[in-house]
Amino acid sequence: MTTQTKAGWTTAAVLVGRLIFAALFIMAASFKLMDIDGTAAYIASAGFPLPKLLAWLAALFELALIAGFLTGAYFSETALLAAAYVIFLGFAFHGPSRWAANQAEFGFFVDHFTFVAGLLFAAAHGPGHVLAMKRGWNTRQ
Repeated sequence: MTTQTKAGWTTAAVLVGRLIFAALFIMAASFKLMDIDGTAAYIASAGFPLPKLLAWLAALFELALIAGFLTGAYFSETALLAAAYVIFLGFAFHGPSRWAANQAEFGFFVDHFTFVAGLLFAAAHGPGHVLAMKRGWNTRQ
């Protein structure tokens, strides 16, 4: 494979990966904003206080993550924050306390870690060469 061919497909892969990350958080934020009361009820069912406030904060945080993935600004920091958020969500809403009642919860829990793996890889390698504002601590590439 020539260097130019490799550069072409890796650039495309990085852009598609960024779009996938953004799309997942766009869907999550959209569902929260379309039914903030339902989101608050789900948060309350996990035992968290101030569920309505937390629902709004989660939606706003996800909007900030979307901006980071789409622009590439502070991309590595965005990916690391997203990874921490996804781990938190996995434990809070699909953790071991829920496995006895519904074994599918274990699958949901494990899926969070595959997502985190991708986010950590993205954080380590940055936003790529194209369509990326170079800000933050990992501006190489």
